[in-house]
Amino acid sequence: MDAFLTGVVAGYAIAIPVGAIAVLIVEVGVRCGFRCALFAGAGAASADFMYAGLAVIGGASLAGPVQSVEEQLRIVSAAVLVVIALVGLRRVGKNQESVVISFPDRGELARTYARFVGLTIINPTTVVYFAAVIVGLGVANEMSASEGVLFTVGAFLASLTWQTLLAGIGAVAGGRLSERAQTAGVILGNLVILAFAVAILFR
Repeated sequence: MDAFLTGVVAGYAIAIPVGAIAVLIVEVGVRCGFRCALFAGAGAASADFMYAGLAVIGGASLAGPVQSVEEQLRIVSAAVLVVIALVGLRRVGKNQESVVISFPDRGELARTYARFVGLTIINPTTVVYFAAVIVGLGVANEMSASEGVLFTVGAFLASLTWQTLLAGIGAVAGGRLSERAQTAGVILGNLVILAFAVAILFR
């Protein structure tokens, strides 16, 4: 049980810091509704699950490799976020009626999930917290197989609950706002994403 609680703490430590992924999940909730945002959050949580699993398997030996690719991931992540922000702003410009999709199909949900898995994996904030909290502090070192499983599951559930909360916030906001306010919220969200991209690139 101690390994599970340690995983929960580590999962929240990685998931909670507000960054581009959190803003994107809220923006998806405003624009596409709770189901879309839930799949986006599940994608982010799945990436955190993979990072936690790597920490259990590789332990402190991963610190060097993780830090060695941080610069490359920073540039790639910034470029991807710029593209996402520009595409989002262009989409709003083309569609002035309603930004909310009430009934997304399975294909859209699957694409949303996959997109957020990839985005979270290359997100520099996730990499930094993974290296510092899980690898740097050695919280997953020398765990047995069963403890490793409990740790990884705890990290995943913690991340998933947080991402689900963000999805709910976005969906509730989108459901209560007027169409004009929804559009303004999506525009603001994409501008924030653009700002994150610039900050990541030039930090």
